[in-house]
Formats: sequence, structure tokens, C-alpha cells
Amino acid sequence: MKIAIVLPRFPYPLEKGDKLRAYHQIVELSHHNEVYLFAVSHRRVSPEELAAVEVHCKKVCIVTPPKWVSYKNVVRNYFCTKSLQLGYWDSQRARRACRAFIQEVQPDVIYSQMVRTMPLVARLDYPKVMDFQDALSMNTERRMEQARCLWRYILHFEFKMLRSTEYKAFRVFDRLTIISESDRDAIPHRRSDEVQIVRNGVDFDYFKPLDLPKQHDIVFCGNMQYRPNVDAATFLVREVMPLVWERHPGATVMLAGATPKNAVRNLASDRVIVTGSVDDIRPCYAQSRLFVAPMRLGSGLQNKLLEAMSMGIPCITTPLANEALGATDGQHLLLGSTAGELADRICALLDDNALRSRLADSALSFVRDRFSWQAVGSQLQTILHEAADRHL
Repeated sequence: MKIAIVLPRFPYPLEKGDKLRAYHQIVELSHHNEVYLFAVSHRRVSPEELAAVEVHCKKVCIVTPPKWVSYKNVVRNYFCTKSLQLGYWDSQRARRACRAFIQEVQPDVIYSQMVRTMPLVARLDYPKVMDFQDALSMNTERRMEQARCLWRYILHFEFKMLRSTEYKAFRVFDRLTIISESDRDAIPHRRSDEVQIVRNGVDFDYFKPLDLPKQHDIVFCGNMQYRPNVDAATFLVREVMPLVWERHPGATVMLAGATPKNAVRNLASDRVIVTGSVDDIRPCYAQSRLFVAPMRLGSGLQNKLLEAMSMGIPCITTPLANEALGATDGQHLLLGSTAGELADRICALLDDNALRSRLADSALSFVRDRFSWQAVGSQLQTILHEAADRHL
């Protein structure tokens, strides 16, 4: 089967959740299909990055719209009462290039990621499947609840526009997928039960337990430019750790991840290390006793939790982050909502080697049973075949 994949970002390097999901889906689909990739990229793709993806594709087309065009389209969409982020990823240049690419490829099915790609593919007369990935409207609504003044107004506008766009997807696409039941439930459309759950996976050969000396007590990883991660890092250091330091004054924290904002860099101290970008995230997990993800914003499945579990690191997170994961509190990880609850969970694990070991073993079995990229690829291929067959 010929599959044309349309992405709002080039899926490499794997420093963002949407890129990681797209990359591994491309790899799995390429085993039994011809994959043709069209991607919008607001940054230059290096030859090394292109080579990492090109090896899995029959053809790759990348469009890089000028930043001024993207910002102009954001303003245009505001006055046209459309989603601002759809404007950022949309352009006449990208639409023309995508249309020409699809006409050349003549795919059996188009598979696009996120509602950001809808303007590029909506009018193309081919079987179409879209991956919501997660509920962007819910993500925006959660951010709106903590915002103030003008930013709150902008986020409220974007929430309404995204919700409208998510509803429109039910008319445009033959099949829809999403990462978890909780994200599907957050799109209250009358046909939301038709959206199929396609989870993320873990590269178990890459993210596996490593026997390295423990140099840090707590690690939190992620793209440190992404607002929910910035909020989580700040919450961890400013509100949770002071309660931990009362009982464990020597406890250390490592914040590891790409492009940290100043708000994250400013958290650095003699007990808090901010690494910035790292070539290999695995030692950051393996050299830490605990992984803590105190997420208060965002949506979708936290890949960082899957990776830490797969490496045998005991985890602590919030009920919000566990919604998509579906792990059992006390068996696979520990949950806490408030700073006090999270601090208690951290101290309990720092004090109990046996509990850390038991949680780590149980978590490793949990992710191996439920989160395989191979299973994801097989499921996705079936969905794409069904969409293509509808048009025969």
C-alpha cells in the first residue's frame, strides 16, 4: 500500500512527543508499505536529520515557509475566527506543494498528524486518516485556566477555535485516531466513540535498564521550552522540593531536556542541575534514583514516563499525567496531586530501597505488556487499509 504521511513538523530529532510518535509510526509502516513523507518545517533540516528519516521513505518533501508568512497567517486567522496555530502551519506555498506531492505519489491513503495539517489535506480527494494525537483543545483549556489577562483571552479564543476544528475533522476524514481514552473523551463530539485509540510505544532495545552509578536523587526530563514542562519543572523545584529538603537536605534534582527557557535555567543551584540539550537522555534516567513528572498542564501520553519505566526507574507523577498512561497507583508508580503529596511520595521512595525496586520491576513489565511500537504499527496499518477500502 502507498501511504502519504503529512506532518506539521519534520519528525527528527526526537525531542518532541509528536515527532517521536510520527517517526516510529513511519518506521513501522515502512516495513510492509511504501511511505511517502510530506512535512512542514519552520527550521532547516540538516542532512543528518534527513538521512535518519529518508531511509524509511520512498520519497521525502519538506516545505519551509518564511516565519513572516506564518505570523501573518496567525493574524489572518484571528480576524477570520480560525485557530491561530492552524494559521502558523498553513500557507499557500505549503498547500500547493502538498497538493503537487500527493498528485505525483497517487497514494492509496493519506495519513496526517494533528489538526494543524487539516488545511493542507482537507480538499484532497483521497482516502484520509488523521491522528488527533491528543486533545489540543483540552491542552489549551488547561493552560487557559492558569493564564492571566491578554494571554488568557488569546487562549480562550484558541480553545474555541480548536474545538471547532476538532469537530470539523469528523466531516473531513474517513478515520480518526487519538493517543488515549482520556483524550478521546475530551472531544465531546456525538461521534467521538468512533475515534480509535492508537497508543505510543517504547523502543525497548534503546530504553532498557543500564547499570550506572546513581549520581542524582530525582530527574525530570522533557522539552524545556514546552509550557507544561516548564510549569512542571518550576513546580517541582519551587514548591515540592523545599518540602523534600526539610527531610532530605542533600537530595539533588536534575532537569534534563532541550532548549530550556530562562524560567528553567534560573532554577539551577547547588542542588538543582539544568543540563540543557543532551546527546543521549538515557544516562540521565539511569543515573537517577527516581523519575518525577509533576505535570499540571498538557494532554496526551507522557513519553518520558514510558521511557523511565522501560529503563527500570521508579516513577512518581500526577493523576493528570496518568490519565493516558493508565498505570495503577502503588503498583506501577506513585501518584500525588499537591506539593505535599508529591513530596511525601518522593521521601517514601528515597527511604525505601525495596519499594523502589518493586515499583521499578512492576513498571517495566507494565510498559512491555502495553506499549510496543510493533503492535502500534500493525494496528495503524489495519486502520489505514480500512480507510482505503472504503473508497474502492
